[in-house]
Amino acid sequence: MNRLSAPKRVRLMPLVALIFFSVSGGAYGIEGLFSASGPGMGILLIIVTPVIYSIPHSLAVAELGTAIPVEGGSYHWVKRGLGKFWGFQQGLLQWINSFVDMALYPVLFTSYLQSLVAAVAPGRHVLFSLGHLRFDLNWFICLAVIVVFTLLNLLGAGWVGDSSVAFALICLTPMLILTAVGIAHLVGHGINPVGSMTSSSDQSMWNAFGAGLFIVMWNYSGWDSVSNVAGEMENPRKHLPKALAMAVVLIMVGYLLPSLASLSIGSGGDAGWKNWDAGSFSQVAKALAGPWLQVTVTIGGMFAAVAMFSALLASNSRLPLVLAQDGYFPSWVAKESRRYGMPIVSIIGSSAIYALFCLSSFTNLVIFDVFLTNLGILLEVAALIALRIKEPELERPYRIPGGWSSIAAIVLLLGGVCSWAAWEQYSQSGSRAVVYAAVVVAGSVLLYPPLAANRARKARRAALAPVTDPAGVSS
Repeated sequence: MNRLSAPKRVRLMPLVALIFFSVSGGAYGIEGLFSASGPGMGILLIIVTPVIYSIPHSLAVAELGTAIPVEGGSYHWVKRGLGKFWGFQQGLLQWINSFVDMALYPVLFTSYLQSLVAAVAPGRHVLFSLGHLRFDLNWFICLAVIVVFTLLNLLGAGWVGDSSVAFALICLTPMLILTAVGIAHLVGHGINPVGSMTSSSDQSMWNAFGAGLFIVMWNYSGWDSVSNVAGEMENPRKHLPKALAMAVVLIMVGYLLPSLASLSIGSGGDAGWKNWDAGSFSQVAKALAGPWLQVTVTIGGMFAAVAMFSALLASNSRLPLVLAQDGYFPSWVAKESRRYGMPIVSIIGSSAIYALFCLSSFTNLVIFDVFLTNLGILLEVAALIALRIKEPELERPYRIPGGWSSIAAIVLLLGGVCSWAAWEQYSQSGSRAVVYAAVVVAGSVLLYPPLAANRARKARRAALAPVTDPAGVSS
């Protein structure tokens, strides 16, 4: 390939920042945990969930990602461990899942923005309609966010990683200020932030745990996302395990400290934890220190939203690329830019789909997200086990310590937590969640045979095609 410049590689600290935004983005958005489960249970879940969910998954990602450090990582792990059919399901289902997931971040950006500029609220200024779809000012702002960070992604994951370091500083600074002000309030007034274990006196501990676990899982998921750009990392076999470990600690502390500090506001009033939902830390900031901190936290939330979109676009856009490289999608989907070697069609095409899903008519589709996310995690764990059995001699620069006992614990923990989350999703959304997920999975399964047959036909034609030597003579 004729490239005018080599793509920038993702170094260690930018890799930590990419993982941070692929999973978390800071405490913005975790507020609903406390109104659902109470302050005591909320803090307990922030501490416990990494142990039962994040660390087991990140250990599996560290072993697989260092053993097979290639572009489209999780797709190749599952394909190599479980076969082409399951690899296809992993790649396609996680890409489809991203349609709804990725649309949330530009919408979240405009949600923070409208607290500063009311005119950008959804439906406030409708420019035109197509059937039931309304294209308003809010959507065009979402589109502008998508365009800007699509252009950044076309420069490569290295540039996305470097920008993520700067975004992390911008996002974490308001939360550090909020933490300092809130902790001073706690100490100065002798407040116990976890005086109440549950959200109300009649809520059971079990109910509080279940209600909160689903929310915290959402905020602790995505450890495998960065594996999809392993081909663009600087020394992934050395840096990936370090970056995952650093990110686990950073994300947990990033949730814990602002939450403890914000609980100093108490339970009552508009800013009290009983009324918290996504974005409420802005109201807490205003109550603790005034409008200046409210604006600061709100701007931090806006940057967190766009940084999460940027980091996850780098990851998710590699899935159609590898599916095209393996012959399931048309070859033009794998087209790369000459200058930076980035998958230009895959990135722009994914972004166009995400822009459509920013329309409010599609937001209800988020209910199948948890099923597909956890299905991907379980396929990765199955691939981990299969590769340990099938390829014991495979070079594993990082190997999960503890042998099969540790792997059994990972299976039990992730299997149990994913099953619980699926049940909670069913309890909240009823049969719709199951039906939506079943339709998506069934569609992916039914799509595989014709695409695999077409892939085989292309391979046969390529094998029968005459070979031309460098001198231009056919043989």
